[in-house]
Amino acid sequence: MSTRITVVGTGYVGLVTAIGLADFGNTVIACDIDKSIIDKLSKGIPTIFEHDLEEYLKRNIESGRLMFSSQIDFSIKNADVVFVGVGTPDKPDGSADLSQIEAVVDAVAHNMNGHKIIAVKSTVPVGTNRWIENRLKTETGSTNFTVVSNPEFLREGRAMQDFFHPDRVVIGCEDESAKEVLKEIYRPLYLIQTPFVWCNFETAELIKYASNAFLATKISFINQMANLAEALGADIHQVAKTMGMDGRISPKFLHPGPGFGGSCFPKDTKAVAAMGKKHNVQMTIVEEVIRANEQQKIRVVERLKTILGSMKAKNVAVLGVAFKAETDDVRESPAIAVVEKLLEEGASVRVHDPKALDNFKKLFADRIEYCERIMDTLDEADCLLVMTEWNSYRSIDLNEAGNQMRGKTIFDARNVLDPESARKNGFEYFGTGR
Repeated sequence: MSTRITVVGTGYVGLVTAIGLADFGNTVIACDIDKSIIDKLSKGIPTIFEHDLEEYLKRNIESGRLMFSSQIDFSIKNADVVFVGVGTPDKPDGSADLSQIEAVVDAVAHNMNGHKIIAVKSTVPVGTNRWIENRLKTETGSTNFTVVSNPEFLREGRAMQDFFHPDRVVIGCEDESAKEVLKEIYRPLYLIQTPFVWCNFETAELIKYASNAFLATKISFINQMANLAEALGADIHQVAKTMGMDGRISPKFLHPGPGFGGSCFPKDTKAVAAMGKKHNVQMTIVEEVIRANEQQKIRVVERLKTILGSMKAKNVAVLGVAFKAETDDVRESPAIAVVEKLLEEGASVRVHDPKALDNFKKLFADRIEYCERIMDTLDEADCLLVMTEWNSYRSIDLNEAGNQMRGKTIFDARNVLDPESARKNGFEYFGTGR
């Protein structure tokens, strides 16, 4: 008999978790207070762009294993295990906003109709799962439940792949019976010998933050090395490639660019810094990573000003506004800060992105132009600025691009174009760290 599961929240974490657990053979209700989202998902219409997500979504709806509901009371009462996948955005001081977590915990307390396991997938500050445990005890006057910390490690753009083939599964669990239930839920991952890390709440919570903070540090490090390479006449690609040959370093996340963004690294690094301040522990490295990342975004415009002079009345064609390729997510995208700064400097901006235009329109409305075709973006442009590493940009016809543009300048912030090809087609080419 399959375990009855409710997943609260249908964003990246919640939706991927719900679909993945259903595909494992469990009966899953995915719950969200936004009825419009539930209506779309119930019809098999994805609300986010992820490779293979639509196929898995429709398959599990058709199988009867996956259902969607906006009724949280019903969803919780009909579950043995409640996975919490709601957002924990950052507050102005950098600490995590746990209001959505608190709302879910209260809903669980009010609908406790038998023993339940509450598995927290949301990224939460160290100590949150202890707080949830105490809150449920206070609200229910009972201990007929088990709290489990089960942080996610999904990469946007590769979320489905990461769910079914994770590097590891981390579970903070201090109850043997709950451990057995979780083992059964994740049984398909045991069969492919996925490493499982069993630990206490605090360790599980910190593993998530430490992992993201370290990856963000690698990005900021290589970006600063790229800036130094430009000043010294070195090629950052050869530097990074050779560094990555050292097994202690590895080549992953050593790709220079305009800074990191997305739903995780910016808020999680801020949360680590905030936790350090709260507990009087120095987090100077992480604090510098945050500062360096913000500087890297603005540096894009500063370099353009060095190349083109005043940006006033310049037409800038921006290719890519998603924070990374293979996603439609623009949260904390470096393109936001860059476009905002370009507008402040008096430039006109036209943008293209294969998937993220609709989300970008919500931020800039009619202040900029949006193009469905790459060549329309380049029409009469003084500069081509590449901000996201979509594969479709690697094969741009630079001869045609040159005919469309007014100027002959390329600033390739992601280093996706071939510099020699650009120069052969008459462009003045600038990359990151080259």
